[in-house]
Amino acid sequence: MTEAVLQLRNVTKSIGGRKIVDDLSFDIPAGEVFGFLGPNGAGKTTTIRMIVGLISMSKGEALIKGISVREHFELAMTHVGAIVENPELYKFLTGYQNLVHFARRHKGVTKERINEVVKLLGLQNRIHEKVKRYSLGMRQRLGVAQAILHRPSLLILDEPTNGLDPAGIRELRDYLRKLTREEGISVIVSSHLLSEMELMCDRVAIIQAGKLVDIRSLQEARNSIQSKIVIEAGDILAARELLSAIFDASRITLNGHLLEIAADKAAIPDITRLLVSSEIDVLGIQAAQKSLEEQFLEMTGGEMIV
Repeated sequence: MTEAVLQLRNVTKSIGGRKIVDDLSFDIPAGEVFGFLGPNGAGKTTTIRMIVGLISMSKGEALIKGISVREHFELAMTHVGAIVENPELYKFLTGYQNLVHFARRHKGVTKERINEVVKLLGLQNRIHEKVKRYSLGMRQRLGVAQAILHRPSLLILDEPTNGLDPAGIRELRDYLRKLTREEGISVIVSSHLLSEMELMCDRVAIIQAGKLVDIRSLQEARNSIQSKIVIEAGDILAARELLSAIFDASRITLNGHLLEIAADKAAIPDITRLLVSSEIDVLGIQAAQKSLEEQFLEMTGGEMIV
């Protein structure tokens, strides 16, 4: 089994008697892009702040490469690179000068390593320009470059796509994948947008009101997407009554003027023949799937922003 880069054990944060984060526990292995997914205010940023030591834990433990954040904070942080909210950059300096300045905070970061990171993040053409001329996407990439200079095992990004256009989001996603593949880094990404996390992450922890709802492999979630048949008929109530005779009632849902049946598309010819033979007009019938969005909305009671 792959060694866990990050282990959270019953991590809790209480402020004024209210639990902001409530008993979170999970592991993140090496080389995985792991998502914190939940509505705004779910406790994602608070959890990240506890992991990187910006705020204390009320209870529990975080271990990075087996090192306790509580007991050996400085040693644990040598394995972490993080951008919480926005990357801290000097806009009056060039991208390269920013990297050199940041490299001085860590032992063993050579000129060769700086050039390697510049190439890895695709910054070669603009690295000697002043940061004030960079787009938001370029600044995010430079921030990631700073965060991985010292070869951390864990990279933490809090809402990294805020303000990025679709091209910037795609660029960031591609570079994060490249980091896990070429550097073996584990990446934590927090977001309230399922559409982004679906393309970016291997697994997601779904958090709501500070509690862990579930941890899902996105590939498994895709594989388990349910098929359904959507029917528009002249007499929708008569169609429901007729189809209840051959399908379990729990598989049939009346959604406005449409009837939805949890069934594979192979059932469409039989359903059509049955309705027509019973003189019920079929205005439309098609196969559809319960999307990832619908699955996650069901899990969070409709609160997920997607």
